[in-house]
Amino acid sequence: MLKEAILWEQAGENKLRCNVCAYRCLIHPGKLGNCRTRKNIDGKIFSLIYGTVTSVASDPIEKKPLYHFYPGSYSYSMGSVGCSFHCEHCQNWTISQADIQSVYTSDISPEQAIENAARDRCKTISWTYNEPSIWVEFTRDCADIAHKRDIKTVYVTNGYATPEHMDVMKGLLDAYRVDIKAFTEDFYRKVCKAKLAPVLESSIIAREAGMHIEVVTLIIPGLNDSSEEIKSLSKWVFDKLGPDTPVHFTRFHPMYHMDDVGPTPLQTMERAHDIAKTEGLNYVYLGNTPGHKYESTWCPKCGELLIERYGFHIMRYSIPADKKCPKCGEKIPIVGEYGR
Repeated sequence: MLKEAILWEQAGENKLRCNVCAYRCLIHPGKLGNCRTRKNIDGKIFSLIYGTVTSVASDPIEKKPLYHFYPGSYSYSMGSVGCSFHCEHCQNWTISQADIQSVYTSDISPEQAIENAARDRCKTISWTYNEPSIWVEFTRDCADIAHKRDIKTVYVTNGYATPEHMDVMKGLLDAYRVDIKAFTEDFYRKVCKAKLAPVLESSIIAREAGMHIEVVTLIIPGLNDSSEEIKSLSKWVFDKLGPDTPVHFTRFHPMYHMDDVGPTPLQTMERAHDIAKTEGLNYVYLGNTPGHKYESTWCPKCGELLIERYGFHIMRYSIPADKKCPKCGEKIPIVGEYGR
């Protein structure tokens, strides 16, 4: 659906600057921004995707992945079309890299989206599958209604939202599940056609705004898997987001334009885990490794198994109501109750 956008300004004769993401596109009359979903029409920027949906599902929250945010619950998950990035390895490229005219879509109102989430007994609503920040007019309106229904809100994001965007969503977003795709500007420039610095900035803003944050890094052989880079990333998370921030290292499989790169060796994944733990991070997980012990949550103080997972499923949950390790009493930073 077409809707007048927010977060834009005049930038010279007939040209408009979009301030939704860090590209800050300068959009000429009749033209689209980098995400291909925002257009200059008669001297105003319009979103082409307000309420426009390509993908909807009630997913386990662990699929986002969020491991410390209402564990065992379901999240009403919605995706649209387009993205601010152009990643060579995108797993959802059929919608993220598509034009709106080339994919099947349906329209939904914010009210109906939240009603659907409540009907499915979802504790949260997640904007995911493609980049949610380019959907800000819709996510903002949904989030306002969601909070009135006691439904929490989640961005599954590449982290390219501007400070202005983060300010608009302050108090409306409860969780910020951010991809830090690598820890070098060279990777971001070559693989994502973007920059690292704005991702780090938005993550800090999210933390300062009180959002729950979990970080995901897809480990790609030969591109972002060096010990030095993983150490730098882990140290940054420790210093800027805090040692209790869950970090998920996920295993790469060939995808999209990067089908000539093999899957990440399990040894590389385990090395990343060990480096992050050595740097002081308390909760480090491995993804796309079903059945691995590092899918589960262990007490950082005594090593007690607290949440046993297999893939997106919780097999055993052993954290009592006081959210302390039952063996040593260590406080475990879980937001929300299990399965609620």
